[in-house]
Amino acid sequence: SKKFSIHSDFRHATFGVHSRPLQHLTITIGNMTGKKTFNDLIQDEKPVLVDFFAEWCGPCKMMAPVLQDFSKEMGDKVRVIKVDVDKNQNAALAYQIQGVPTFILFQKGKILWRQSGMVTAHQLKSITSQYLPR
Repeated sequence: SKKFSIHSDFRHATFGVHSRPLQHLTITIGNMTGKKTFNDLIQDEKPVLVDFFAEWCGPCKMMAPVLQDFSKEMGDKVRVIKVDVDKNQNAALAYQIQGVPTFILFQKGKILWRQSGMVTAHQLKSITSQYLPR
């Protein structure tokens, strides 16, 4: 089985498995190795921002530094996960992704916010900050 990593400097996981159900994804997070499913990750108490993207997508490439800045600024308060829709078509189908980039913010498994197209780091911070513990 393939492993995926959350890069410690960016705090994101890239999922890239062709035609495999979401529940069977295996990832490595930082120093912790173990089976974590997509559904496990989005059940987190802290907000989880999922970026559904494609390698060929120009706006997706332009979002990469925005997400990196956002992730650095938010630190451990928010997890950022990138899902390549071409390599994980089940995820795209499960969340009805029709265009990329599409961002979905989850907390405790619930969708809190969703938007297709480019967003600024300020917009992401403003949206996610509403769901952080006071």
